[in-house]
Amino acid sequence: MQILATSAGFLPDGRYGARVGPVLHHALELAGAGPRPRLCLLQTALGDDQSAYARGYAAFNRDRPDVVLSHLALFPMPNIVDIRAHLLAQDVIWVGGGSVANLLAVWATHGLGEILRAAWEAGVVLGGVSAGSLCWHVGGTTDSFGPQLRPVTNGLALLPFSNTPHYDSEPGRRPLYQRLVANGTLPAGWATDDGVGLHFRGTALVEAVADRPGARAWRVEPGPNGTAVETPVEPRLLPGALPDTTR
Repeated sequence: MQILATSAGFLPDGRYGARVGPVLHHALELAGAGPRPRLCLLQTALGDDQSAYARGYAAFNRDRPDVVLSHLALFPMPNIVDIRAHLLAQDVIWVGGGSVANLLAVWATHGLGEILRAAWEAGVVLGGVSAGSLCWHVGGTTDSFGPQLRPVTNGLALLPFSNTPHYDSEPGRRPLYQRLVANGTLPAGWATDDGVGLHFRGTALVEAVADRPGARAWRVEPGPNGTAVETPVEPRLLPGALPDTTR
């Protein structure tokens, strides 16, 4: 039972559009699969944008041709007849970013919550970036409703915490998240700077990992007198991480 909840995944590539980043390589390592690991992409949060799937296939075909890649699209109708059987047969399920509110609504319509819980309990590594991180938690902060950030509280709750991605790069995330934890709208939880992932085994944090230097994870808990307490967590830098450009 493992989850890799991140603000990372594919990395931009000026020539090819995207490449498989260190965090995705790490997700495959966590699965401990054989020579032909199976990974399924879900881009529900982008409305199953076909260009996002195309970039994913191109990146894996170039960087990890050993991976048996597939995708689950739900628009305009599922592209897979037996969704449950397909997802339970994977080693890794990777969920892309976008609108977490829309993702959760569409998943509820198709019964994905129960299926993904069954996959998690069966040993499939669940992972994702941004919306694909928040979805595994109780809730967090989202721009699903427009530029004004708002809370979302109907996550799958496989992890009994709150979660906020892009903690260092999207103005407003940090103060809103702290306020929501402080006032009890969200339970205590974890935030990730861009490039950082949180590896959970069951519901216990194993470690934070990063695909670039200088990024952190953060534990955010209610503090005294209606405040929030923020504790930094130093991640382990993954092989193939981006170079330190501050030197």
